[in-house]
Amino acid sequence: MDFGVVLQTDPPAWRVVDLAARAETLGFSHGWTFDSHILWQEPYVIYSQMLSATKTMTVGPMVTNPGTRNWTVTGSLFATLNDMFGNRTICGIGRGDSAMRVLGHSPNNLATLSDAMAVIKGLAEGDEVTYNGTTQQLPWSTGSQLPMLMAAYGPKALHLCGSEADGFILQLADPAIAEWTIAAVRRSAEQAGRDPDSLYICVAAPAYVGDDLTHQRDQCRWFGGMVGNHVADLVDRYGTDGTGVPQALTDYIEKRKGYDYGGHGKAGHDHTDFVPDEIVDRFCILGDEDAHVSRLQELEALGVDQFAIYLMHDQKDETLNAYGQRVIPTLRSSPSAL
Repeated sequence: MDFGVVLQTDPPAWRVVDLAARAETLGFSHGWTFDSHILWQEPYVIYSQMLSATKTMTVGPMVTNPGTRNWTVTGSLFATLNDMFGNRTICGIGRGDSAMRVLGHSPNNLATLSDAMAVIKGLAEGDEVTYNGTTQQLPWSTGSQLPMLMAAYGPKALHLCGSEADGFILQLADPAIAEWTIAAVRRSAEQAGRDPDSLYICVAAPAYVGDDLTHQRDQCRWFGGMVGNHVADLVDRYGTDGTGVPQALTDYIEKRKGYDYGGHGKAGHDHTDFVPDEIVDRFCILGDEDAHVSRLQELEALGVDQFAIYLMHDQKDETLNAYGQRVIPTLRSSPSAL
């Protein structure tokens, strides 16, 4: 299993760069950031410095979207970074939550997301693409590679992911939901004539190593609120009877009253009080090191290729150290590791 770290681009930007560099020395292969340019600093400027400060780490957004940047600019950006640093970029993409809604826009529809993935990946890899009725190609992009991973929860998004993306991002660490979503993505890949085992599966969630579960839950409850934004959309579309989306994913937002993007991804905001402890425990990985190893082994057995830590709590350095010094080595030396 690979390991990644997901960072918010809070100022100072150099702290983000330093955390990425430290993570690499501790065995993390991927450095991701949020991409919401109003709430935090612009990530694409920081990627160049993250790549410069590391030797092998793969860097990219978790996740970008088709609505806040011209697709040709995004494709050119990834191709440029690959030309400068080797093929060390990756693109996580979705319909858009905070980046779109803060600007007063709705998330992009799946047809737009499909078109955007093709244009961004095609341009980044030097291929000829159709954009806005024109034919475009980056003549200077040769040998560039850009894995395109799609974030998804609902049936239609999971189907698009399996049919067209290079991999799947599940933003929560509940094994039951992981099993359901991974199966749906792989089934769609097979229906599209693709090899389902070729898809790269990434689970991303907060991880906090320690003994005080009450404090850990309070620090990570924001994540249930963030996921709840996507779940609310699914409830509007599919209902809560479990026929379209598992009730394990939808039941907990019954008491959700709204969401303040000013507290997006941050601990201590009352707009996430509706998230019960049970959901925090299921969606995140908390507890001592043995608890982390056990959950990660469950996810690995389901076919998860990467676990990426959302590092948004008050123990960033301590969590990186715990994973790098003990959790990752234990997993890689365990006889049960795949």
